[in-house]
Amino acid sequence: MNPRILRPTRPVGGPEGWRRFLGDPEKHWRKGYSAMACAYAWENADGMPMEIAALMPEGAELILGMPEYKVAVPGRGGDSQCDVFALVRSGSDLIALSVEAKVNESFDKTVGDWLAAGGENRRLRLEALAEIVGVPGEVPGDLRYQLFHRTAAAVLEARRFGAEEAAMVVQSFSPEARWKEDFEAFAGHLNGHRERGGFLSDLSDGPRLFLGWASSDMPVEAAP
Repeated sequence: MNPRILRPTRPVGGPEGWRRFLGDPEKHWRKGYSAMACAYAWENADGMPMEIAALMPEGAELILGMPEYKVAVPGRGGDSQCDVFALVRSGSDLIALSVEAKVNESFDKTVGDWLAAGGENRRLRLEALAEIVGVPGEVPGDLRYQLFHRTAAAVLEARRFGAEEAAMVVQSFSPEARWKEDFEAFAGHLNGHRERGGFLSDLSDGPRLFLGWASSDMPVEAAP
């Protein structure tokens, strides 16, 4: 089977259509949680949700978006599953955008805890991810592992599609911006300069890398 040969696709059928792409469609599809909030926010938008569009270059246009999009990352283990992956056109440039949606959920394990729970493959995978996002070398144990692989997913797909920019945006539906300090610690480690309301850096091998935090209102349809 050739994984690059796909059937013609069509819109997923509204927010409820996103549900079938979840790892556990019963457990993960709940009011007040990120999967449902993200689905309604994107389906209700004219293109990208305005909070995310505000982080893109002026005039950027959504070409396509795919929910629960999986990207293979180096090493043994699962793929990085983006809540949304999008291709965005900005003038003559292409942006590969991965979105991590949150309400009150954390960014899961710290690097230190994630490494402690596995073997040599985890160390090798982390080294590869750090290289991809432009910070080779020792990774501080208090950073969140999820942010590494979700950002790497954007970079890998930017390379695959020949995009000039890779963007990883956290779409937060938390009024208190919970876990933003973890995002900022990660962005600080990547040494990006502030631009467009986020952090922009140049990778030695590949696209520019943008990290952003988008504060979104909870869609009324997804409110608990």
